[in-house]
Amino acid sequence: MELSIIMPCLNEAETLATCIEMAQRYLARSGVTGEIVIGDNGSTDGSQEIARSMGARVVDIPVRGYGAALRGAIEAAQGRYCIMGDSDASYDFEHIDSFVEKLREGYDLVMGNRFQGGIRPGAMPWKNRYIGNPVLSGIGRLFFRIRVGDFHCGIRAFPQSAYKSLDLRTTGMEFASEMVIKAQLKGLRIAEVPVVLRPDGRTHPPHLRPYRDGWRHLRFMLLFSPNWLFLYPGLSAILIGLVVGGALLAQPILLHSVRFSLDTLIYCGALLISGFQAVLFSLLSHAYANQVGLYPRNVQHHAHLRHITLERGLVLGAAIALSGFLSACYACWEWRLRSFGFLNQERIGRIVIPSSIAISLGIEVILFSFIFSTLEMDVRRSSS
Repeated sequence: MELSIIMPCLNEAETLATCIEMAQRYLARSGVTGEIVIGDNGSTDGSQEIARSMGARVVDIPVRGYGAALRGAIEAAQGRYCIMGDSDASYDFEHIDSFVEKLREGYDLVMGNRFQGGIRPGAMPWKNRYIGNPVLSGIGRLFFRIRVGDFHCGIRAFPQSAYKSLDLRTTGMEFASEMVIKAQLKGLRIAEVPVVLRPDGRTHPPHLRPYRDGWRHLRFMLLFSPNWLFLYPGLSAILIGLVVGGALLAQPILLHSVRFSLDTLIYCGALLISGFQAVLFSLLSHAYANQVGLYPRNVQHHAHLRHITLERGLVLGAAIALSGFLSACYACWEWRLRSFGFLNQERIGRIVIPSSIAISLGIEVILFSFIFSTLEMDVRRSSS
């Protein structure tokens, strides 16, 4: 069998028959040997009976969620290739020739592009068309360098072998984002074909919740890109804290009659500590994602992670903390000069503030090293 046409379903009795008929007409016209698989997510409106009566195969998926329904149906599919699309009659299953052609050419993921093919009036709310989809697709291209114009198009195709290599884990709407991101991270060949989006034929509200599901897609992309979520903002905060704080350590800065001194130096210290923590969080995120298999195997072991060991972290953390402690000792020596009337409050502040920052950073490095080593530890996974 060459092709399995996959449709997730949750109370789609109004449009399911139309989608199945379109898919059947395609199979009859093209001569492609295929099947129609419905991943039912617990419908109560008779969708299962409609699908079975029309010759489609129904796979009952007890776990709720868009991704769960698709995963169950794809895993039960028998075709060499799979094409998935919503069962609300918004996509034309009768004209999917371009998807099959790209698959036969050797592409591992074929994405539909609604903005190239056309969006019929009333098919997509304006906030999704002009804000949500362009913004999310732009973030996806920026974060993961994916050359896809419509990041969240609901119709896409792939070989079963490519799908299995992705090892997708999510069960909700994030499934769509995870598929594209992992395909890019694994270096799979991705193509786009124009598709037309039509208004769905249902009278009940769509399952998609623009704000909730849009946030879930954005959250997933952020969590799947620790560099953009933690590393780059952290490095920026560290750079600002070091540059401005370093200038203030030398002397106060007078700018337009405003004097920046110890109070500003304290804020620079807070910015430096926060940025440093963000960088550590990025490393912990990478380690955790590698441990649980969230990243594809070919990108699991980043070069910078291999150089991080508990012993090196303890030595580095102790050295940083010791420098802060020695600076604190020098501050104590300066304090004893108060009895002789030689104490300069600003001078002592420029010692105490960096000293306390160094002690905090040193302790953080030591604690981080223990947590990171725990996440990197080779352990046998529980059979449960």
